[in-house]
Amino acid sequence: MSRKDYILFDRNTKAFVYGYQTNAIQRMLDFDYICKRESPSIAAIINPSRAGIHKAFWGTKEILLPMYKTTALAAKAYPDADVMVNFASHRSAFETSMEALQEKTIRVVAVIAEGVPERQSRVLGATARSLNKIVIGPATVGGMAAGAFRIGNTAGTIENIIASKLYRPGCVGFVSKSGGMLNEAFNIISRNSNGIYEGVAIGGDRYPGSNMLDHIMRYEANPKIKMIACLGELGGEDEYRIIKALKEGKITKPLVAWVTGTCSPVLPSSVQFGHAGAKADTEKETAQAKNQAFREAGAYVPTSFDGYGDSVREVYDMLVAKGVVKEFAEPESPRIPADYSKALAEGIIRKPTTFICTVSDDRGEELLYAGKKLSDVLDQKMGIGGVIGLLWFKKELPDYAARFIELVLQIVADHGPAVSGAHNAIVASCAGKDLISSLCSGLLTIGPRFGGAIDDAAREFKHAKETGITPEQFVNDMKKKGINIPGIGHKIKSVKNPDKRVQLLIQYAKSNFPKTELLNFALQVEQLTTAKKGNLILNVDGCIGILFIDLMGSCGAFTQEEIDEIVKLGYLNGLFALGRSIGLIGHILDQKRLGARLYRHPAEDIAYMMPTSEEIQCKR
Repeated sequence: MSRKDYILFDRNTKAFVYGYQTNAIQRMLDFDYICKRESPSIAAIINPSRAGIHKAFWGTKEILLPMYKTTALAAKAYPDADVMVNFASHRSAFETSMEALQEKTIRVVAVIAEGVPERQSRVLGATARSLNKIVIGPATVGGMAAGAFRIGNTAGTIENIIASKLYRPGCVGFVSKSGGMLNEAFNIISRNSNGIYEGVAIGGDRYPGSNMLDHIMRYEANPKIKMIACLGELGGEDEYRIIKALKEGKITKPLVAWVTGTCSPVLPSSVQFGHAGAKADTEKETAQAKNQAFREAGAYVPTSFDGYGDSVREVYDMLVAKGVVKEFAEPESPRIPADYSKALAEGIIRKPTTFICTVSDDRGEELLYAGKKLSDVLDQKMGIGGVIGLLWFKKELPDYAARFIELVLQIVADHGPAVSGAHNAIVASCAGKDLISSLCSGLLTIGPRFGGAIDDAAREFKHAKETGITPEQFVNDMKKKGINIPGIGHKIKSVKNPDKRVQLLIQYAKSNFPKTELLNFALQVEQLTTAKKGNLILNVDGCIGILFIDLMGSCGAFTQEEIDEIVKLGYLNGLFALGRSIGLIGHILDQKRLGARLYRHPAEDIAYMMPTSEEIQCKR
């Protein structure tokens, strides 16, 4: 038997994983990493749903694994990959496994699915044998070569793998029908010897693709394996093939064997033990008969499964005493990096957060606005004003305050196409820009001269009122500073042509606010400014900012410190930006509906004033 025939896997083995089993993929890579392989064992993923890439971890580093829709494409791209781990369901496991066997480069196929029809299982096994290939399964967890390669979820958690010392090779070759017993056996063997070299679960179906003797004969041929262990089960006669090989001297290495199901005789009738093949129909198929036959053939057989580890220890100590097995210093136990999400859930890490959010939380079953369930917000009909209260101010505002916010948004929503914000948005839209880009173009014009005076007006008038100066002193002080009073003045509106928007705001405040002290102060200022010039009226920006100070100061929801912070941080300009976005979007969509072309400003509307030739001459 050539090395290629008795070695299924080594540290250079490359495999395809059929089926997008992300957990199994990561577990294979984690095993590779703790074994200190030079490269990942997975060459590619075969995912019939889509091609592309899959991102996974290699230790702490992220790597990309290619995905192909078919086995043929994957095999063509990676001819060095000779194993396929097949996670296809029982409905398609046969077809996909047969496809893999037909690929010249694939020599081992592990079929994980349970419930594959017996006829199909027999065809798989026969096809593999005719092609000198190996099928592990169906109905298997797989197998592994310690320190080299792992099929899918074989051996369970990474903690169990480390506890069983599977990150480095031992001297024991193990084979089992049961996948569940595989993990337990690995642990028992690691505690009573230097551990596993290779272990395989052939699967519990009546007709597995390969039988226990197939793998035992590979172990017999492998010089690195010094002893063999197997776990059979009642039902069928596979174990008798091993017993025959023992008697004929084909198995020369010591064999520790046990057949499970010894409790079946005490049961009232014939019982199937989980696997399709685990049922004794004759006396010869019982566990007792098989265990006795193993003893008579020269295998090391305990009196019960509890003694399985003792038998392994007996054989191992004998081999050490004879010098057949050389003991070695145990390497340092490897560590696999913990997944962040898992570690976080277990509460074993702490990580500084990148930023803080105190206004909403979408992590639970229901979205929270400032701690309030969204369903409650809707049930209480808090409206947009109430939502702004929660998300901007983190407060449940009185109903009249929420309605005032909504009034502001309606009033500032639009002021025609000629103002700078609408103009910019229209020009951008006509240039073919998308809605968001055009909206941003309009919003970027908001500032001290357009819509951004709300905060300035609130701050200046609030400061004047709090310092106790008179309206006359306030006007004179601003004049001395050479500063226009924010919130006072309009390009078109005047005393004779009042701004209806301001009148509506004042009317609402007078009817609903408990107090309007700052508004009263501002109206006295307006009397002074309009006496000098008719258009120096209280404008809509100023009125909104001033009324918001009155609202916060009289509704009982805000402390003085909170009011100061709101004015300082620019909350109130946000009302204009939010409301005016409604109008800007309207203008943008209007231009798109009209199919407006690229805008060019008319030449007659531009005063061209070129410098003279003398003015552009450089003085030498």
